[in-house]
Order: sequence, then C-alpha cells, then structure tokens
Amino acid sequence: MQQPLKFSEFLHDRPAPSGIDVHCKLQHFAIITYAFDPSRFSGVMPDRFRLDTVHINGSEKALISVVPFVDVDFTSAVFPFPKFRMGQTNYRIYIVDTLTGERCVWFIGTTLDSWTRILPHRFWKLPWYPGHVRFECQQREDGSYAKYSMKTVATWGPASVELTSGGEILLPGFPDIETGLVFLTHPLRGYYHRLDGELGTYRVWHKQLEVAPAHLKHAEFGLLDRLGLVTLQEQQHPYSVLIEPINEFTIYLPPKVIRK
Repeated sequence: MQQPLKFSEFLHDRPAPSGIDVHCKLQHFAIITYAFDPSRFSGVMPDRFRLDTVHINGSEKALISVVPFVDVDFTSAVFPFPKFRMGQTNYRIYIVDTLTGERCVWFIGTTLDSWTRILPHRFWKLPWYPGHVRFECQQREDGSYAKYSMKTVATWGPASVELTSGGEILLPGFPDIETGLVFLTHPLRGYYHRLDGELGTYRVWHKQLEVAPAHLKHAEFGLLDRLGLVTLQEQQHPYSVLIEPINEFTIYLPPKVIRK
C-alpha cells in the first residue's frame, strides 16, 4: 500500500536559475497514465532503481504516463533570448531511487517538433526524437476542453490521442486523491539511459499543477505497443487522464551524467 503523501511535504520555492537553465510554459498539458504488469519492464533500469508500484484489485501494477503538450515561450530563464514554440510528448515511468528514497521518473524519451532537439540529442545524448506534432483543441469559456486532439507523425514515437474534459479524478491504489496527485504530477527528477548507454539525470521545478479530469475517446501510442508495455487495445482503458490548459516549468541544464 502506498503511504499517504501531502503536497506540503514536496512544494518548495523555485531554485534560482543560472547559466543555460530554461523557462517554458506548457500548453494543453495532459497526463495519460496506464497501469501495467511490472514484469513487462524487467531488467531495463540499473539495480539502483525500482518501479514505484500500486496495488489495484489485488494485483501489483506499475504506472507509465504519456505527457503531450505544446512548449510555449521556451526560452532562457536567465538571459534575453529568442522564444520557441513546439509540440512535444514525453514518456515516463514512476520509480524510486533506492539510494536516496526519492520518488522520481524513468524517462524513456520524447518526440519534439523542432530543429532545436538536435542540440541536446547530439551534445547531451538525450533520447529526444523528431516528430511532426499537431494539436487541435477547442476550449470552453471556463478553460475546459470540448475537444483535445494530438497527432504525432514519427518513426520512434508515433501517437494520436483524443480527449474531452469531464468526469472525476479516481486513482485506485492510493490511500487518497492527494497522494495520487503528488505521485503522478510532482516528480521533479528524472533518470534515463543516454544514447551512449550512460546513466543521465535531470531536474525540473514547477508549482502544484492544477489538473482536472478528462475522458479518453481514443489513443494510439506506437511506442508503448512496440516496447510491449501497453498494447493498443489496453491503451483504450487508461488508469487516469488529467489535463491542465497551461502551466510553467523551469528546467535546470545541463543534465548530468552519473558515473558508475
């Protein structure tokens, strides 16, 4: 059983940015989460990490989220710099760092609709891949979504998803809704395998996300199916869908390499 978590234990002031740190607004931000059998991800991460699982209907499940959004005003957090706009989709699995006890995510990778992905891909060996991303969204006066559609044409992470706002937040396997929201929306550190095989890590900062529930109408995430984590049929039945019209993130760069 997951232990209760409170946002008050995890929220803190933004660490002062410096150097090449980035500030951005994330528009049409969605977190589409699936519960899957942990054995499907066995042997992928270093022994230092373990999947942060929940128990649902008597079965142990790991959780993976697909996070599509539009980067708006992506720019330096420190210096005057041009602003970029680009569609993006992140893929992440919830884990625990057994060395520190920190809850974080295992970052599988991202698709990014911008030439700027070439720089971190080449110089920091980040698993960032190209994709042609298009959003079609219709929002009501209160900010909720009458229509939310995202399609990514890509080799590594082809994707399409259709959502509408509504419903209620149900997060089975957690003692209460706040615990589940801390778990799903507030990991501030990620780990990943770099393209050269080394272990990398990054960190971000954001305020408490003001997410609302949404309904999934249809989803096709080719990466999840190809990796054997969540089949196309299973993708039509998400664990949860959360959405927020816009928020702000600070990304601390460069990402670090953890030497073994």
